Amino acid sequence: MVRIRVLVVDDHRIFAESLAAALAAEPDVDVSAAGSGPAALRCLERAAGEGRRFDVLLVDADLGGQVPGTRPALPVPVQDGNEEGLVDGISLVAGVRAAQAAVRIVVLAEKDDPRRAALALQAGASGWVAKDCSLSRLLTVIRGVLRDETHLPPALLTGVLRELTAARRHRTESERLVESLTPREREVLRCMVAGLGRKAVAERLFLSPHTVRTHMQNVLGKLGVHSTLAAVALARRAGVGPADLAGDVVERGGQLA
Repeated sequence: MVRIRVLVVDDHRIFAESLAAALAAEPDVDVSAAGSGPAALRCLERAAGEGRRFDVLLVDADLGGQVPGTRPALPVPVQDGNEEGLVDGISLVAGVRAAQAAVRIVVLAEKDDPRRAALALQAGASGWVAKDCSLSRLLTVIRGVLRDETHLPPALLTGVLRELTAARRHRTESERLVESLTPREREVLRCMVAGLGRKAVAERLFLSPHTVRTHMQNVLGKLGVHSTLAAVALARRAGVGPADLAGDVVERGGQLA
């Protein structure tokens, strides 16, 4: 029997543990729970290192008590531990998709919200499910996203399509912001999209960590965002892909620094 590895990410401990217990009763599901974005990222990293990657993440849309329209509030260590980003449930989706693209993500929400559901899909989620749905419905969604299906409540479809249409117009603005970067800053951004931290970027581009930190700060400033995860999400909206860690040839020296 092929088993499905699920990670529940919710800072309401009773809900997270209850949902994990219910899912664990299924014969083909292995489940763990994490109470925050940082804990979830640690679980993902540890599981990947042990060759036991998670298949599906169930992420609380309101992780960390994030209020829509405000700056995310949870600190999350960026790879190599040299700096911190900020993350809520939707931002966590973008960060996980950037780091482990094979993981399917379903967002669990207290209420239907077309705008936030559209943001979740843009960030890389495969589904949006109400927290009060039945267990059988949730299992249908989990198994469906593993077949590359996208799941939304029918009542949300019209609103989400409207939001996605508006988002296409905003993509032009994201592209303009990315075009304002220097060639070196765009290369740094591609490394960020690939999930590299400051030290790894420095080694890849043959720069000092201090220089890389300056480039990263310039990237965040020009893009008008406050965290690496937000920069990655904007970059993906603008169509910026990750650096090819295996095949790119990187120019040595300081010509573009």
